[in-house]
Amino acid sequence: MSSGGGPCGACKFLRRKCMRDCIFAPYFDSEQGMVHFAAVHKVFGASNSSKLLLTIPPNKRLETVVTLCYEALARVRDPVYGCVGHIFSLQQQAVTLQAELAYVRARISTLQHHLPIPPTPSLADQIGACCSNITSSVCMDTSLDVTGLCDMLDQQLDNSDLHTQAVHFISRH
Repeated sequence: MSSGGGPCGACKFLRRKCMRDCIFAPYFDSEQGMVHFAAVHKVFGASNSSKLLLTIPPNKRLETVVTLCYEALARVRDPVYGCVGHIFSLQQQAVTLQAELAYVRARISTLQHHLPIPPTPSLADQIGACCSNITSSVCMDTSLDVTGLCDMLDQQLDNSDLHTQAVHFISRH
């Protein structure tokens, strides 16, 4: 039985009485447990899930239930690939970000070799702030289009005499 005295989420979903020794009670509470168990039941079945949990040592069951729930929810969203589809998506994102990082490094290297005029202190502060913002944005926001950002910065710099100052500042730091 769940800590609240009522049935656990699994027994509530299965519409059965929750016994004291219910294998699901410690892991599926009355509230959110019902939703998670519904996915586990749909993908793996209640009987298979309980048999699996009985074969796992008690100290590893929580990790097992978390994994079952994650995979079941992923399978409900994507019946063909499950969590592997999410992993593939993250790998593609990593490849894309690595390519953008390589492009940015190449652009910085190119700019470092072409502009030797020292910047004014206010420009240095502006470039430093811009670089720290870009770094935190790249880490936090995977939708950032770094290539477009570099092109936009190149256009702005080309339209001013700050272009040479910016490249020199970057080459010094």
